[in-house]
Amino acid sequence: MMMLPEVGHFALILGLALSILLGIFPLLGAGINNQFLMRLAKPLAAGQFLFIFISFLVLGAAFLQDDFSVQYVANHSNSLLPIQYKISAIWGGHEGSLLLWALILSGWTAAVVIYSQSLPLIVYARVLGVMGLIAVGFLLFILMTSNPFDRYLPQFPDEGADLNPLLQDFGLIVHPPMLYMGYVGFSVVFAFAIAALLGGQLDAAWAKWSRPWTTVAWAFLTLGIALGSWWAYYELGWGGWWFWDPVENASFMPWLVGAALIHSLAATEKRGVFKSWTVLLAIMAFSLSLLGTFLVRSGVLTSVHAFASDPARGQFILALLGITLIVSFTLYAFKVPSVRSRIQFSLLSRETFLLMNNLLLVVAWITVMLGTLYPLVLDFLGGGKLSIGPPYFNAVFVPLMSVLAVVMGFGIVSRWKDNSIAYLVGQLRLAAVLAVVSALLVPALSFGEFHFGAFLGMFLFSWIVFVSIHDLHSKSKSSNGYLYGLKRLRPAYLGMIIGHIGFAVCLLGVAFVSIESDERDIRLSVGDQATVQDYVFKFDSMDKIKGPNYISDRGHFIVSDSESGKQIALLHPEKRIYLAKNMPMTEAAIDPGLFRDLYVALGEPLDGGAWAVRIQIKPFVRWIWLGALLMAFGGILAILDKRYRHKEKV
Repeated sequence: MMMLPEVGHFALILGLALSILLGIFPLLGAGINNQFLMRLAKPLAAGQFLFIFISFLVLGAAFLQDDFSVQYVANHSNSLLPIQYKISAIWGGHEGSLLLWALILSGWTAAVVIYSQSLPLIVYARVLGVMGLIAVGFLLFILMTSNPFDRYLPQFPDEGADLNPLLQDFGLIVHPPMLYMGYVGFSVVFAFAIAALLGGQLDAAWAKWSRPWTTVAWAFLTLGIALGSWWAYYELGWGGWWFWDPVENASFMPWLVGAALIHSLAATEKRGVFKSWTVLLAIMAFSLSLLGTFLVRSGVLTSVHAFASDPARGQFILALLGITLIVSFTLYAFKVPSVRSRIQFSLLSRETFLLMNNLLLVVAWITVMLGTLYPLVLDFLGGGKLSIGPPYFNAVFVPLMSVLAVVMGFGIVSRWKDNSIAYLVGQLRLAAVLAVVSALLVPALSFGEFHFGAFLGMFLFSWIVFVSIHDLHSKSKSSNGYLYGLKRLRPAYLGMIIGHIGFAVCLLGVAFVSIESDERDIRLSVGDQATVQDYVFKFDSMDKIKGPNYISDRGHFIVSDSESGKQIALLHPEKRIYLAKNMPMTEAAIDPGLFRDLYVALGEPLDGGAWAVRIQIKPFVRWIWLGALLMAFGGILAILDKRYRHKEKV
């Protein structure tokens, strides 16, 4: 068993060797039209996945066996660590998370092998060849700078340093894998774009092949971002769901470009327009994933989300990003002029509204990128440290998303090529009236006051929902009844409707929780109580508990209605001390609800036996994550459309 880490290391080397062959032979075969070389793509991709999977399993075994001779295990685990966290600790640090990245990349490559066998052999070979080259870059990065199998030999510690207490949570189990599925999924889209440029065939067929991969990668990224937001909300103890942290922005930027790409691909597939623009978005979506990796792993950021890594590692990823951009844009510059779209459409057409959608999303991405990178560049150039926080992002992002939501309504009901003003007015006037009425009534009834931000959030939510319902109603009309009409609708259309409603739900949650939240920091002793809005929070008692690898002060709060006195919830916030590093952690207690969360977190102990207590009322906060789930579900539903099912074999 002592030699098991060397088996994992050797398997990783074999995975690199097969990736090199995958990056050479299929592309060479496509270049000289040699079918034998092109058909090698399939077994090479399968072998690459097998050996990287073996390497990943070996690292997992080292964690489960408490093999502290492996440096990565010793630095991120402990014999007292619960087994579920020993498993998630595999990707709880820099080296292991990169191995997870490589595994997911090989998994996406294997998925292309399985689900894209109806492609022309030359396209199939080029796509897999490009993905092989991407894998070469990441596997070299792991083996040269970030090997998870390095040993402490001949002597090694008897006990591990433990996993960061912040990461000893369910969030670590699900958030990074889901986020990486989205990040790395854009490599498939990138590979299809490069394959199309190599073949000079940026046509409707290319868009049709690329759409499901783009949509599913974006859906995974949506879930990953939502899980990260939810994790920060309940784990960090401050009650925020988004802070415009640079690492949060690193995942948000490819999400914005990916959303633009989904819509642009629809126009390219249906009408043959925006071809050069679409392939540019595909290149940028993957490049931004690499940029996000650089930001997290280069050591240039100080963040609760960032991995502490030396600059040499960041330079390697920066070089990989530079090579990707140079090669991609050079190929783009040579190939795109010959495949430009020449399709005509009017100003009032779905094509125009999709173009506006794209421009708004790209401007939003540039806004986020400037706010994220400008302080880093300024500091690098010796201009001093500058912090760009929520005020900047909110000031520029809210107007952009508001206009985007309005344009979205027009895009849903518009037709390709041309629409008359009378047609659009007829389709949208009822939704507009209902949206205004809802925006005036609902916030006033819910919060007892008028606030323009709440009005705007409710208007945009109602606008998208009512337009979507109207369009669904129109398209499901049938002489055999609405149920029959609904059954005839394509999954791609239903997914689009659900995705747009999810965006609206998310917008409403953001608006209401940002404007109507109530937060109090209060000094409380056992027996004291505080009234916040319509709720009374009584600090009933405090006790000490012992966990598997921590001790905790746990509070007991009784929450009751301020008018009736009826008990609503029992909340048990904790202040933990993790034994291995003597590190304190706050565990907030939350009473969740569809329309509000009650949130209590213990701060620091004060003199006289009192505690600093943070109490928050969070209206509609769960709508943010519900909206993200709906968007992701809409994306998954869309790819089930039968036109994306293939039966032919290469």
